[in-house]
Amino acid sequence: MLKRIPTEQLRLGMHIHELCGSWMDHPFWRSRFLLDDAQDLKRLCNCGIREVWIDTARGLDVVGGVSEAEAVEAVERELVAVVEAPMPEMPVSAREEYARAAQLCRQAKQQVQSLYQEARLGRVIEPDGCLPLVDEIIGSVARNQGALASLVRLKTQDEYTYLHSVAVCTLMVALGRTLGLGPDQLREVGLAGLLHDMGKARVPLEVLNKPGRLTDAEWQLMKLHPDWGHEMLTASDGVSTLMLDVCLRHHEKFDGSGYPGGLAADAIPLHARMGAVCDVYDAITSARPYKAPWDAGDAVRQMAQWKGHFDPKLFQAFVKTVGIYPIGTLVRLQSGRLGVVIEQHGGSLLTPQVKVFFSTLAMTRFPPELVDLAQPGCSDRIVGVELAERWGFQDLNSLWLGTAAPA
Repeated sequence: MLKRIPTEQLRLGMHIHELCGSWMDHPFWRSRFLLDDAQDLKRLCNCGIREVWIDTARGLDVVGGVSEAEAVEAVERELVAVVEAPMPEMPVSAREEYARAAQLCRQAKQQVQSLYQEARLGRVIEPDGCLPLVDEIIGSVARNQGALASLVRLKTQDEYTYLHSVAVCTLMVALGRTLGLGPDQLREVGLAGLLHDMGKARVPLEVLNKPGRLTDAEWQLMKLHPDWGHEMLTASDGVSTLMLDVCLRHHEKFDGSGYPGGLAADAIPLHARMGAVCDVYDAITSARPYKAPWDAGDAVRQMAQWKGHFDPKLFQAFVKTVGIYPIGTLVRLQSGRLGVVIEQHGGSLLTPQVKVFFSTLAMTRFPPELVDLAQPGCSDRIVGVELAERWGFQDLNSLWLGTAAPA
């Protein structure tokens, strides 16, 4: 049985099933292992992770904790309560926006790659040169809030460093729209998202792209990137306090267990708290050398359980932004069919458009069929999120993308 427990209850002999936090926030490249090393136990208790999942069938048990069923029920209640307010309808569909978004991804990758190359050479960053790109991203998000954010998730491991910046920019803009930011602030938070990780230009590539577990020394080196980025941006013209805050503080946590300053709650600047949510969501839904990407819908549910990690109100706004069932999420319907979410509905985030293709009753695939759960005559509804890896589906991306070209 899986059980979620506080890290202070960990003991040698327990089997770790999952760490309740982003893999950017701890030095363990494995998430499932038998805890049989005292040094690993000490590192787990000191790395800022507050809770872990243990598998009691494969290791020692402990009194108390939260079962998997209890956790799922609590998270679903919380997420449903978050999205009572409707979101605005999008001017164009995600499918219509994909072609422009794919072209924008290619353009953005080249520009950010050049930016990092300049930074690695020690040259001063010129943020104003990125404003046309930020404006293009704002335009795409205004046309359809989910298209670009979904498409940029498909980046390869080699593209991650560059397109991660584009993804965080996109998510910051989308979240800013949910929060009601004006045009000037949207540009500023978008630019902050684009430049938030510039300090990684100083991290040695063998550490930045290491496929396995970081040593303690490498982990401490990696954690310097917010300070390095802040130093680089401070030397540039046209950099606002907001941009510096996001760069320096996007790894701070609401409970004070983050870095580099260990700030907590409102001591963390607002826009840095926005950056923290967007940064983690894109990281855990992207392919890394040492981690397979999490499904978008599962990522939202995992993040909802990381108490103390994010500003609760901002996380609620983020859920409204990407949806309970983001584009690309595999869902189970009450009818027993499985489908992938292809479009959010402004009226209710509980009733997206779904492309169904598999019957769990007959255990067989059938020709994909579009189901709009918001239509008055539709009696079906979503009853849960499924993991594609458990079903062996390898083609979900092509199902929600259709014929659109990925980035």
